Amino acid sequence: MKDGYPETIVVTPDAPAPPRRSRLHDGAVLAGAAFLAVLLAAAISIDVVRVGYGVKSDEATYVAMALSLAYDGNLSYERADLERFWAIYEAGPEGIFLKRGHQLRIRPSVSPPFVRITRTADARSDRLYFGKAMIYSIAAAPFVWLLGMNGFLVFHALLLGVAATCGYVFLAARSRPGPALTFTLAFLGASVVPVYAVFLMPEIFNFTLIFVAYFFWLYKEVAKPRRPPLGGDASTIVAAVLLGIATYSKPSTAALAVALVLLPWWRRRWIHGFIVGVVFTAAASALFVLNAAVTGDFNYQGGERKQFYSAPGNPPPPRAGFPFDAPAGTWETRGQSVVTNELGADNVLRPSEIVRLFGNNVKYFFFGRHFGFIPYFFPGAVALAAWAFSRQRFQPWRVLTVGGVAAATIVLLIVLPYTWSGGGGPPGNRYFMTIYPALFFVTPPLESGALALVAWIGGALFTAKMVLNPFYSAKFTWEATERGWARRLPVELTMANDLPVMLDPSIKGRIPYGHNPTMLLYFLDHHAFPPEPDGMWISGTGRADIIVRAVDPIERIKVSAYSPIGTTFTVSAGRAPVTMAIAPQGRVTFDVEATSVHGLNGYACLLSARSSAGFTPHLVDPASPDARNLGVMMNFTVGRQ
Repeated sequence: MKDGYPETIVVTPDAPAPPRRSRLHDGAVLAGAAFLAVLLAAAISIDVVRVGYGVKSDEATYVAMALSLAYDGNLSYERADLERFWAIYEAGPEGIFLKRGHQLRIRPSVSPPFVRITRTADARSDRLYFGKAMIYSIAAAPFVWLLGMNGFLVFHALLLGVAATCGYVFLAARSRPGPALTFTLAFLGASVVPVYAVFLMPEIFNFTLIFVAYFFWLYKEVAKPRRPPLGGDASTIVAAVLLGIATYSKPSTAALAVALVLLPWWRRRWIHGFIVGVVFTAAASALFVLNAAVTGDFNYQGGERKQFYSAPGNPPPPRAGFPFDAPAGTWETRGQSVVTNELGADNVLRPSEIVRLFGNNVKYFFFGRHFGFIPYFFPGAVALAAWAFSRQRFQPWRVLTVGGVAAATIVLLIVLPYTWSGGGGPPGNRYFMTIYPALFFVTPPLESGALALVAWIGGALFTAKMVLNPFYSAKFTWEATERGWARRLPVELTMANDLPVMLDPSIKGRIPYGHNPTMLLYFLDHHAFPPEPDGMWISGTGRADIIVRAVDPIERIKVSAYSPIGTTFTVSAGRAPVTMAIAPQGRVTFDVEATSVHGLNGYACLLSARSSAGFTPHLVDPASPDARNLGVMMNFTVGRQ
């Protein structure tokens, strides 16, 4: 009762429960946000230099460039940059690429091309310029200024967060939220992508540029955004700008932009397609012009360009060391020239040679042990297979996307037949990292998690041990293939000098062996030991894989094998294996038919050898200091049939 009157009670029905799809979507967003928070926390807290095992690959150039911009406000290399780098790493910038600068003058001319460009030497002798694309370092510099070296990893974590968000939003437009999130995370996490996230280099930056560009281009094909920047022609213009930036950073990605022009033309929108092409070209060109304004060269890999390493030893070899490391450390007395103005002689091949190399390289590109698409980008293969068997496979934008990926890959295999993986023994195919994102967008709508599960399982078989410790895998790239499923795949014989084994400090690559002919050996694992005066030991712990290179074709291998114990010895070289029983203190001699592949400056075959038993010399004779597990002492020669 209130004031003598009965109180009125109003009953409000319960608010309707949110739709199941909305709850799932909210859960996916929360899961993604939590995962990103973990990545950022790790990126902020670790010791980047120590955990990252110092300098690797091309990091020195990009790190020094970002530090110079963050703390000096310029993009030139001076004595202060060397001192700063040394203070952080307690070592020099190993492998840094530097250029001599020029003063560039552009004047109008009355004759074609109506522009006259003149270059004069930089008036200052106390500075040089960085010989790599500058856009990544420019983008990373604010994070480095704010967070120091951890800024690189925070930047990469945010980039991966942006890519994951775009991927989820794209798939969730026509898929259930759970499968959309699971497949998106598989595309990023069940591949070699996380390993490149700890490289202080542009790979993740380029990856994200392509990913976001394709999202802006194609989101309107699966959803109905009403406003820019995701809707209408503006989204394609944004995509063209991002692809132009990526092309400046990694020119091999230019083929991915062709689809943006062809799709409007397919729909008879000729002017729009032309405008997209102009915007893409202008965006890439603007950055090359910026490069010319800073260094005096449009091509950051051209002009007077050198690479610099320190050289331990007393005395060090000529031209070792870094510019400005001493009064005598001048441009003329340091470094080795590495100009890339045009294709080198190694890439100028006869048509027949191109066809022959292309056939082998296609096989290695898909299934290669060290750089293959299947082992290191397995979710991309799942996306391709799902597209091929889906009802959406004939949609023009999907066909053009697949065509762009195929075109970019073919260009790599033809133009760089001996180094299409990126050079320097990278984990997986470094050059394909910037092509890989486009494959995500051919994925058809997902109604169940089966496709994502396949992507996770298949990818994890090859990359799980790399992703669980990406810092170690990024530094010691040759160890990833010594065990596991990758050992079942073919070795890229056409590019032996670019395999990760060449980075192994224990020197397992290019070891001279034999006479008439002299061969070069590459030991791909720890199941065999470099040659001794009496031959080379094959371990009793597993199959030894050894690349054998010679000037002439290798069609037959004559093997002589000895063992102090009874064992069964199996040898193969690309054809049928030969198995021989060896009695204790016995020796056998036999021939093995071989198949070799013509690569750069010779032929190569993969020699595999296995001993069924082994022994430890120290346990046989306590006076012996040799604690290795040994099986068979092998000698061999190569020849033709």
